[in-house]
Amino acid sequence: MKKFKKVVTLILAATLALSTMTACGGDSNSKKIAVVAKGESHAFWQSVKKGAEDAATEAGYTITFRGPASESAKDLPSQVEMVQTALSNNVDGLVLATIGEGFTDLLKQAYDKKIPVVQFDSGIWANDVAALDSSSKNPIEASVATSNTLAAGVAAENFFAEIKDDIAGSKDKYVVGIIQHDETQTGIDRAGGFETKFKELADADASTKGKYTIVKEVKPGDANNAYKDALEALYEKDAQAIFMSNEGVVKQVYDAIQSAGDKYDDVLFCGFDAGTKQIEWMKATSGAKLVGSVAQDSYAIGYNAVKQVINAIEDKGVEATVAIPGAWWDATNVDEMIKNNLVYEG
Repeated sequence: MKKFKKVVTLILAATLALSTMTACGGDSNSKKIAVVAKGESHAFWQSVKKGAEDAATEAGYTITFRGPASESAKDLPSQVEMVQTALSNNVDGLVLATIGEGFTDLLKQAYDKKIPVVQFDSGIWANDVAALDSSSKNPIEASVATSNTLAAGVAAENFFAEIKDDIAGSKDKYVVGIIQHDETQTGIDRAGGFETKFKELADADASTKGKYTIVKEVKPGDANNAYKDALEALYEKDAQAIFMSNEGVVKQVYDAIQSAGDKYDDVLFCGFDAGTKQIEWMKATSGAKLVGSVAQDSYAIGYNAVKQVINAIEDKGVEATVAIPGAWWDATNVDEMIKNNLVYEG
């Protein structure tokens, strides 16, 4: 009898422990999503992570969020390992943005395992996607990203409104400069989106049509002060307003004007993305003016990417392309934008 009571006690204890684990999120039956991003520590990715976690929690899913130490080629093997781990753990869905090529075989595995994939941010490299298509084993259900063209157009609209009267009143051709951060599709789309929208607006207005010109500096990256060189080149061409196509450009240009006295005080600037230095510049009350910037909605990118992979898992309607619009921010709304996870520090 004592032995029987002891067995019953052990069974009850085990049952209680199991129920406690379930209540604390240890339910082994809960569906799992792996998010493998291009980074993890930067404030941008932390905001993406928050959006991804919120979408998963709302739907009752568990999530892992991982990313390599940097976006350089040396960290590509670690990101490959992250994807392999996710597949080996038989996740129910994968959200992925890769820092290089070489994921074709892994994504074929996802297809064979019926694991839906959503690419986000800059997504999966084109050659890998083409290889998946040619093999008829493409598991990618949706793409979620900022529309760089549309976001840059938002910047152009607001920047044009700021400098319109200056263009109209200029005796000589008003020079608008663009610093394009690299020759990737992102760089091309941002510079091109800005230029196209600006020309559309300026040419449609009788007071500015024919009274401006746009000059562009395209750099392969920020090494060796490339963006500072671009700033100087545009200054030599008498640029009176300059659009900067990413956070890296803004940082380097800001450092340059900080150490140049009042040299650039008459130039107006417009940025892209966010970051601590850009916020500091936006709030400055003297020196060269940063009129405003267009931010990627990093929170919405993470949220919508997970939302789409859940739709794929549950065989609901998947939106194949989710274009996240950019949001304009300036000195008047910067604190509110930070609070709402649209503008990040870091």
